[in-house]
Amino acid sequence: MNWAIGFWWQVAVTSFLLLWVGSTFLNAFVFRRPRRRTAADLREPPLVSVLIPARNEELRLPACLDSLLAQDYPRCEILVLDDHSTDGTARVAEERGFRREPDAPRRLLSGEPLPPGWTGKSWACQQLGRAARGDYLLFVDADTQHQPHGISTAVAEAIESRRDLLSAWPRQHMGTWSERLVIPFIWLLIATFMPHALCALPQQYPRLARLFPRRMWWTVGGAVGQFLLFRRASYLAIGGHEVVRDHLVEDVELGRQVAARFADGMRLLNCDGADIVHCRMYTSFPELWEGFSKNIRPAFDERIGAFIFFGTMQFACFILPFLLLPFSFTGAAWAPWIWAQAGLVLGLRAYHAVRFHTPWSSVLLHPFGHLLALAIGLNSWRLSAKKGVTWKGRSYTMQRPPGAGAKNGA
Repeated sequence: MNWAIGFWWQVAVTSFLLLWVGSTFLNAFVFRRPRRRTAADLREPPLVSVLIPARNEELRLPACLDSLLAQDYPRCEILVLDDHSTDGTARVAEERGFRREPDAPRRLLSGEPLPPGWTGKSWACQQLGRAARGDYLLFVDADTQHQPHGISTAVAEAIESRRDLLSAWPRQHMGTWSERLVIPFIWLLIATFMPHALCALPQQYPRLARLFPRRMWWTVGGAVGQFLLFRRASYLAIGGHEVVRDHLVEDVELGRQVAARFADGMRLLNCDGADIVHCRMYTSFPELWEGFSKNIRPAFDERIGAFIFFGTMQFACFILPFLLLPFSFTGAAWAPWIWAQAGLVLGLRAYHAVRFHTPWSSVLLHPFGHLLALAIGLNSWRLSAKKGVTWKGRSYTMQRPPGAGAKNGA
């Protein structure tokens, strides 16, 4: 009996890992970098509104604005919303020519008081969307830096591929040990676990989208808030940020809202934005711990079963083989399986390091980084279930019953 349990356990773990290797291989054909374009490639460039919610971003905002002001895109307005900052965020914008006049191409907005039931970022983005005049709305975070051809490339790709939402995943820069251990797992999530190939099928074959319920397509959607390029009409059609007003990971939910409308003809593209936009998300371990603790549980929309399954699968497939490696030297019957599993995991991590320019130290220290990532996930669930999470000086608690999302608690 013990032999049979051990055998089927090793088969299950190895099968899951092979499944993820196959998923990575398929995603490589879909999750790609858009071909570089310049303003000269656009015959009739639409007006683009670049929208930046900023709360206490005095240190990060200068590089972001300087990179946006250096864009080669010819028709662009840039709006910064100062979301009740207590530092020099507004001054940074004013020093770069941002004014409060409603028709200024560089506009500085003052955030309105946060209404009940809204998260801070969603409310800031809702105000920006209301004030924007562009045919396309580009929401970016204040910690991003943009290549001079970034907007031209993204707009040309969105127009040519007829996408209602294009989300470009930035190249991530890492400095501290915690960043190097944890941040690269973003690419395990994006390039391996996200079903980009499955997401592409109903867009290529619209009849397929109508064969399955919206909820199924909702589950395969997603996006990253660091770079969200919406066609204005599509943004309004899904309800803007109001539809995600109480969601702590509003970017993922916006992508899901678009995916849920595949049967209506909406189209979503997640792409590798390494040639478009760069980002450094966090600069210290406390900041990283707090930031990811805010995001992980809400990403599961209170589906505790999905959270437990995903966490268990992560531990069993990506950590346990390394914990069992020492026993393989004692002549354990499953030694070849354990070594094969560890090899598959390291192979995936090495692929991500090469493809997405992540540190090799993260590959070599994989078990430690993955344990830390799981610890953050457990902390996210603990905080959300009890006192709530804190971000940018605001506290948020999860609504009950499960599935209702997050609501403002400050």
